[in-house]
Amino acid sequence: MDLGTILTLLGVAVGAGVAGGILAGLLGVGGGIVIVPALYFALSLTGMEPGLTMQLAVGTSLATIVFTSVSSAWGHHKKGAIDGALLRLWAPSILVGVVLGSFTGGLIDGRIMIAVFALVAAAVAADMVLRGRNGEITPKGFSKPAWAGFGVFAGTVSSMMGIGGGTVCVPLLNFLGYDIRRAVGTSAAIGFVIGLPGAIIYMLTGLGTEGLPPFSVGYVNLVAVAVIIPLTTSFAGVGVRLAHAIPQRALRLSFGLFLALTSGRMLWDLAGAMGVA
Repeated sequence: MDLGTILTLLGVAVGAGVAGGILAGLLGVGGGIVIVPALYFALSLTGMEPGLTMQLAVGTSLATIVFTSVSSAWGHHKKGAIDGALLRLWAPSILVGVVLGSFTGGLIDGRIMIAVFALVAAAVAADMVLRGRNGEITPKGFSKPAWAGFGVFAGTVSSMMGIGGGTVCVPLLNFLGYDIRRAVGTSAAIGFVIGLPGAIIYMLTGLGTEGLPPFSVGYVNLVAVAVIIPLTTSFAGVGVRLAHAIPQRALRLSFGLFLALTSGRMLWDLAGAMGVA
């Protein structure tokens, strides 16, 4: 890579770190919903194959989420916005989903991962923007097997998308009757359960892959991780304060609109990679 490309990558990493940290605290998303597309588009400047670029962006994002989720979850914990009982109920099944999704994401064509990322983001955006609340904030009752199924689904999709779980878990918990702020706080803690095993698996499945940039361990680039982590952990606190200061409807709309924009851009890029656009 030439100097200009390296500087561009560093600049994108800085921007992604700041934006990802704020959104991690604000929306409980771990920051990956920003970091993955930012790294994807920046790495595409190096001429890497699109599928390989996506795998590297996802693996690197999961590594940063390990630290971002801790910072974000601590802020929400201090405000009493984490449901410990739900976390204990859901964590084991989410972990199973993470293992399945991470191995799948590390081995399949990266273009499939782009499609998964874009389509899930679009569906979640539509739900968050269009569906109104009926005022009920009492959690709905489901059996433990049902919760396990939700957890496996959330873990699998999140690890394939390189996100901390909030993109799937926040709207799901809100739909099940949880207050949006409590859903955001609990999802922030879930990010650690997704990020740590996911990053390790992407490292292992990517070992020996040719065409990766320097300082990459499998599908995790250590330079990008080193730049992004201090920024996301620092700015997560800003997002936490915003999450507890703005109206809940505004929080839902900000989440949904951001995901809609992200999904549209990723679908456009996928069409270009397949020769449609």
